[in-house]
Amino acid sequence: TTIQSEIQRGSVEQIKAGIISPFLTWVEEQVLVHKWSLDAAVGYALRKCLFVRNEMVSTKTLYNYLHEGLLRIKPMDLPLVLRRSTRKSNTRKHKKNLGKSIDLRDESILTREEFGHWELDTVRGIKDKHDEVIISLLERKTRAYVTLRSPSAKAADIKNTLESWLLSFSTHDSLQQLCKTITADNGLEFASIAELETEHLQVFFAHPYAAWERGSNERHNGLLRRIIPKGTPIRDVSEATLRRATDWCNALPRKILNYRTPQEAFIEEVNKLLGF
Repeated sequence: TTIQSEIQRGSVEQIKAGIISPFLTWVEEQVLVHKWSLDAAVGYALRKCLFVRNEMVSTKTLYNYLHEGLLRIKPMDLPLVLRRSTRKSNTRKHKKNLGKSIDLRDESILTREEFGHWELDTVRGIKDKHDEVIISLLERKTRAYVTLRSPSAKAADIKNTLESWLLSFSTHDSLQQLCKTITADNGLEFASIAELETEHLQVFFAHPYAAWERGSNERHNGLLRRIIPKGTPIRDVSEATLRRATDWCNALPRKILNYRTPQEAFIEEVNKLLGF
């Protein structure tokens, strides 16, 4: 290239930088304040038509700017990415069979096309049997995330807390389809939840040591940890903090949802059940 062409290219880049400056500032705010990913910011801005297309740059370009130090964002500011394992389950024989295996679950659930199928786990703070635990549920189609506070990790407390949640919407006939299946891991805290099965609800259990079979739930638990770190006693976590963390997870635009938020997608599905 000639010196003249380089000067011209640099001028164009300077002009473009001025045009996209509001967009870059907005992206920085979404990442630093709301903890969005760069791709979520780009996708959401496009979907909502927040900027004219030539006032924006692509996700790839944003990452280039990031690594060149042109943004206020640092790599450590970006949300954590789930480390997916492709290893097969290393099933250990001493794990107790708590109920129906995930192998008996309808294969259509894997496609995530039908609403009402949930993944279940617990989030613990410290190794103390007297500490409270958080029950986390993830709806597979919409990625809606629910957190419930349980008095302990005892099977009876987990069952009772989950039962109260189910009863909160089961009184409305249309909402009985809101929770069709629950898939949990083989932790002993879930030893009694199979008793919650009804004609409308089935409970399944993933293979032992196969967390990737509930990968969406695991990822969201990781997001929750950004606000409620490991080692924090759950009994010390205020209800306001738990709600803020949960709401943040549900307000993150997702590429897989066409940059809608889980909250938006969930409300759409509930409205369908209610006939709106």
